[in-house]
Amino acid sequence: MTSLKPIGSEPALLLQRAREKVVVIGDLHIGWEVTLGQQGIHVPSQTAKMLQRLTAIIEEKRPSRLILLGDVKHSVTGAELEEWRDVPEFFERLIKLVPSVQVIVGNHDGNLEPLTPSKVELLPPSGLALWGKFGLLHGHAWPAPEILGCETLILGHLHPAVTLRDALGYRLTKPVWVTAPCSPKKLLQGTLKTAGISARSRTEQVLEERFQVELKTARCVFVPPFNDFLGGRPVNSKRIEVTHAGEGLGPIIRSGAVDLDEAEVHLLDGTYLGRVRQLRVFG
Repeated sequence: MTSLKPIGSEPALLLQRAREKVVVIGDLHIGWEVTLGQQGIHVPSQTAKMLQRLTAIIEEKRPSRLILLGDVKHSVTGAELEEWRDVPEFFERLIKLVPSVQVIVGNHDGNLEPLTPSKVELLPPSGLALWGKFGLLHGHAWPAPEILGCETLILGHLHPAVTLRDALGYRLTKPVWVTAPCSPKKLLQGTLKTAGISARSRTEQVLEERFQVELKTARCVFVPPFNDFLGGRPVNSKRIEVTHAGEGLGPIIRSGAVDLDEAEVHLLDGTYLGRVRQLRVFG
């Protein structure tokens, strides 16, 4: 028996199978404050606060593994001076608390390896299949074909939020969990195309013959960023597909494989807000 559930009101997931526990978080963007400072906006570093929150989660849940869904740092290709300081210190603390720490590399994690201790395992953007049930990836790249044998994909990258606006124009934006149904065949088509495999109408047969995987993916869970200063992309905005038609949404959403209109939206405290199509009127 496996389970997936949010941890309290934090943007973190607990995946469990029997006595094995895995904590999953994403999008820390350590060093984001430096970019703001260069624009004249000065915000204190959030790294210590994030580490404090994550430490509390680990001490409460006692996981055997911690998986980060990418975008550990904010600089896309290099690293700012603050990132050279904060990222190693962040991981040095974590490897003392958790037996296994893994990072699925995101689009902001260029040259991350020199910043991480050797005990931290860096995984490719194509993701990780956990227990044959959960496919974990950052979300800026297509998954590996093997991951489509998992029923649920868990992704970062989107920074999902919802905007609520009343008749007077008052607007409130909150981070949210988004759980969306998806078309496994569209996912498979995009995945095989990226892998350079031409299958046309025989996609499922190719998946089984070449990768020994049965196509099972039925839903995507989009994880809010662990850095709560980042804000987010309102999924109920009528302009989201226009404004973020490029890299921001990631190839899985852009392909039409995810039915965002029918996605269920929950606040971090678990409050159910409805489906995205119902919330567009407030966006």
